[in-house]
Amino acid sequence: MNHFDSRLAIAPMMEWTDRHCRYFHRRLTSRALLYTEMVVADAVIHGHREKLLGFDPSEHPLALQIGGSEPAKLAAAARIGAAFGYDEINLNVGCPSDRVQSGAFGACLMLEPRLVAECVDAMKQVVDIPVTVKCRIGVDEQDPEVALDELADRVLEAGTDALWVHARKAWLKGLSPKENREVPPLDYSRVYRLKARLPHVFIGINGGIRTVEEARAHLDHLDGVMMGRAAYQTPGVLAGVDGEIYGEGEAPRDEMAAAEAMIPYLADMVSRGEPIHRATRHMLGLFHGRPGARRFRQVLSNEANLRGAGPEVLARALAEIGSRDAALAA
Repeated sequence: MNHFDSRLAIAPMMEWTDRHCRYFHRRLTSRALLYTEMVVADAVIHGHREKLLGFDPSEHPLALQIGGSEPAKLAAAARIGAAFGYDEINLNVGCPSDRVQSGAFGACLMLEPRLVAECVDAMKQVVDIPVTVKCRIGVDEQDPEVALDELADRVLEAGTDALWVHARKAWLKGLSPKENREVPPLDYSRVYRLKARLPHVFIGINGGIRTVEEARAHLDHLDGVMMGRAAYQTPGVLAGVDGEIYGEGEAPRDEMAAAEAMIPYLADMVSRGEPIHRATRHMLGLFHGRPGARRFRQVLSNEANLRGAGPEVLARALAEIGSRDAALAA
């Protein structure tokens, strides 16, 4: 399907998976497929493209997630994304936010599988890279057994290269976006049944997967696993991805080395006049559970926001971890 291996992906997350976050995550895993935040097709077409779509070459493999429901606009946005160098274009059919609902796309599109197929077809006509779909198992009162099959069949007929399924319903009325990520029960078996029915189609799963060990268990049934909040809130879990999922070496990546690799990145941000907290905010959970982690978070949280803050702030924060490690080794 792809010229890259999509066994493990980091989910697109609004206000989280920006270019600074992705650059940091790439220090922890060379192989995981990274996703942008969702970008609305109109913004891609009419907005500041470098600001919205720019990325560091090291972020590959990298997918652009687009939101929209008008085939012509989605095709135009997909063409722009492909020209920017993205490795995949993904259509959002799962976001339940009010903003998405008012625009009649995201999870609302679960109710319109024919339209989703038209959108996929329009994008496939204009790009040579994979076009994929990320959806829910259903919305509101839909029967997931019917709704997911219908959507899958329609988009596959249209030529989609993969289907990523967040294994829970979205409730468009009555639940907030945050609640929609937590309240509707997970139904992994429904996604497994979809894969069993479509054995030759790439089916990936998303929702509540917190460890690489859990990801490996899902890969016994499916082609890909997408980690979301766990990858962001405790990014140290990504240090084991290359070894445990892709078989590249036995030891996890060094979290300290990954963090130290961000120091020149922050220096470059400073040289461009960009505040470093835009990057360091994504690093707060890196040493979760390790001695010194609380002080590490405090230093970054308190000092990275100060006027004139530079990479020395990260160095001071890392010293909190290093001093605790040295004390334990003594």
